[in-house]
Amino acid sequence: MPVLRSGSPHRSVRSRATVAGTLLATVSLLVGLPGTAGAAATARAPEPRHPELDWAGSQIAKHEGTKGGALPSPSLAATVEGVDVSSHNGNVAWSTLWNSGVKFAYVKATESTGYTNPFFAQQYNGSYNSGMIRGAYHFATPDTSSGAAQANYFVDHGGGWSKDGKTLPGALDMEYNPYGATCYGLSAAGLVNWMKDWFATYKARTGRDAVVYTSTGWWKQCTGNSGAFGGINPLWIPRYGSSVGELPAGWGFHTLWQYTSTGPTVGDHNKFNGAYDRLQALADG
Repeated sequence: MPVLRSGSPHRSVRSRATVAGTLLATVSLLVGLPGTAGAAATARAPEPRHPELDWAGSQIAKHEGTKGGALPSPSLAATVEGVDVSSHNGNVAWSTLWNSGVKFAYVKATESTGYTNPFFAQQYNGSYNSGMIRGAYHFATPDTSSGAAQANYFVDHGGGWSKDGKTLPGALDMEYNPYGATCYGLSAAGLVNWMKDWFATYKARTGRDAVVYTSTGWWKQCTGNSGAFGGINPLWIPRYGSSVGELPAGWGFHTLWQYTSTGPTVGDHNKFNGAYDRLQALADG
């Protein structure tokens, strides 16, 4: 029987195998521990629990107030009246709104990658059939999945665009988190990158730069008042008062203003910042 001496090839091979196995086990344990890089890269919040309660401005009103929902002061600037709706509005009386002077609508289509508005068809097609220019929006939850995943889900579930003169570019609703940390547990840079991912994916799918819906207060708090989108993405700003107020960094003017959450028929009413032909130009791309 051969004697194994120090330095024998058999022992060297066995020693290397033992060390390799120990290292592999250690790495596996580390990856599985909370707070490690591996876990951080894959950790996601659960899907939204009550997406039917999340609409454009639902969290703005809670955090910033409605300031009485006052109607805007008379202005010489041309404007076009519009509304935005989601599932909490149910079936909408579009003919009533059209006859009252409403000429455009935004409809919530999706939230995260698991929710679609059950009233979307009635709202999206109904506004179109009444004569309105309409578009769809996505309520963002940046802690549940990537920007690209949510943009693709949005486009696949009603958020696309067609050059028919009656379809507005999609909108991304960025506001206070209804489920936890105000900024979704992300840093300012992390949120900016998430939005860049969403906007780039949407443009690759549709050829359009999407609208961003956000308040100046949330934008300052959660993005560090980033100016990265002002030259590209039209701004839809909520402020329930007599003027649009301060704009987020990067934008010299707003495109859409959600000026009240207590308007007639559906509550959320908006004004397009320009004449009707400019609204048509936004739809045409």
